[in-house]
Amino acid sequence: MEAFLGHYNYWIVVALMMAGLCTVATSGNLVKKVIGLNLFQTSVFLFFISVGKMAGGTAPIVAEGWTRYSNPLPHVLILTAIVVGVATTALGLALIVRINRAYSTIEDEEIRRADLHRLP
Repeated sequence: MEAFLGHYNYWIVVALMMAGLCTVATSGNLVKKVIGLNLFQTSVFLFFISVGKMAGGTAPIVAEGWTRYSNPLPHVLILTAIVVGVATTALGLALIVRINRAYSTIEDEEIRRADLHRLP
């Protein structure tokens, strides 16, 4: 049982991933979809950080007495991914503002209905 609960960080990753996926799949509001994508993205960040940390390891600086080192590459990649994620979120929210100006709504069903009425 301890081995099952010992990896609580992976359970948090799965919970965040499912919450984000469920939000994207079931919500009709475009802002809620962006929030769901951010939840999903955060779960991926946590997963990569969890994989990069080694129990009993230290920073990869050669010193006396240390033989196990944690891999810093996942942490560096996550810093880059966070910057890209913020930019992507800003672009998505800017598109939602533009959609709201054009359709006066951010609900996807209302946007689809408005598009059907605009067809020749």
